[in-house]
Amino acid sequence: MAPCAQMGSGRLSRGLLLLCALLGHGFCHMGAEAEGFGQEARTSPPMSMHNFTDELVEEIYTNMTQRCWEFFMHLMQNVTGTQLCEWKVISRPYSFLQKCLEDWADNLNYSYPNTLAESYIFQSHHRYFQNCSAGSQAYFDPPEDVLLAMIIAPICLIPFLVTLVIWRSKDGKAQP
Repeated sequence: MAPCAQMGSGRLSRGLLLLCALLGHGFCHMGAEAEGFGQEARTSPPMSMHNFTDELVEEIYTNMTQRCWEFFMHLMQNVTGTQLCEWKVISRPYSFLQKCLEDWADNLNYSYPNTLAESYIFQSHHRYFQNCSAGSQAYFDPPEDVLLAMIIAPICLIPFLVTLVIWRSKDGKAQP
């Protein structure tokens, strides 16, 4: 991994270093090319390093999201069934999953939210949190007659209030 960390006088960005370390591919073979650049090569990597094909970016993102999911499942192993609906307990693993999916999309310039990330979020809800709403109170719409009264009452009240304001304003006496 040491050759990946430094390429002559130029350095790889953190995201690409992590990518090199995790995937173990030969993405860091550009050492000889970076030495020929001037001061700009010392502060920023050559643009050709970021010129991945869409298929490669999608494959890398798929692999990294799978690792995000595996780590999320590892964190959720320590959560008991009674704790699954307590936000204090699950917020850290859930936030990690969301941040991991989003950060990898940002690092690879991949759109977020995307269908793959959404599928992992939906999968987490289906697998771990589907019974959480059973313990809380379910809210329903009121019966139709109550709903109709709640809609019509303000509508009928408006003309009455307008009439009252006009009637009171016609009295030309000044109020003390």
